[in-house]
Order: sequence, then structure tokens, then C-alpha cells
Amino acid sequence: MSFRNSFSNFKWKKFFGWIGLIVLLGLGTVVYFQYYAVFSDGYRAGTLIKFSRKGYIFKTYEGEINQGGIANPSPGTAMANQIWSFSVRKKEVADKLDKMEGKVVRLHYKQFNRMFPWEGDTPYLVNEVEVVE
Repeated sequence: MSFRNSFSNFKWKKFFGWIGLIVLLGLGTVVYFQYYAVFSDGYRAGTLIKFSRKGYIFKTYEGEINQGGIANPSPGTAMANQIWSFSVRKKEVADKLDKMEGKVVRLHYKQFNRMFPWEGDTPYLVNEVEVVE
């Protein structure tokens, strides 16, 4: 094998090594922003109407609050409720919520673009809860 061929092979290996590194960094960045970066966070309040642990393979804590609604001005028509669904990762928060069904609660949440299946069904992850008096 001549020096020219071995140098040429080295250049190609180096080139493809850099391409591979760039692709891995790009994929890592996409995964980070899709699954780990917080898109928004804030508070929501309403009556806790449902809280359960569900799933066949990955058991996750899921809940819903009724944030109220706007009454329809026409007589004899129902009020449209606004239901907000959320997921809970922390067992301590889930235990608190389990005892608060039917009460008005204030929840602090973080919103992600996507969630892994073992984290929850919704992009909203609740990490704090308090009862509204």
C-alpha cells in the first residue's frame, strides 16, 4: 500500500468521522428540545374532577381539572366547561392530588413539546399542587 492511498483513506475516515459527529450532535439537540426543554410553565386552577393511575405497560398518573366555563345566554342551554388534562411524575404530588378530588386546586405545571410514554399522556407535567380556599 502506498503512502498516497493510506493518506487518502485517512482523509475519508476523518471526513466521515466529522459527518457522524455532526449528525449525532444534531440528533441530540432535537431530542433535547423535543423531550427535555421546558416550552412553558405556569399555574392553572379549577376543580379536580378526575385523577387516576393508568396504562398497560407504563403506569402514569393522569388527571383533569374543570376550569369553569362560559354560560350560554340562550335559556335552556348548558354551560360549556373547559377541561384541562395533565400528567404527574412525582409520587408525592400524586398522593396529594389523590386526596383532593372534588376540591378547587391550583396546579403549577411545565409544558414540554413531547413526553416519553413512561412520563405521561399529556405534554403538561404538574409538579406542585395547593388547595384554593
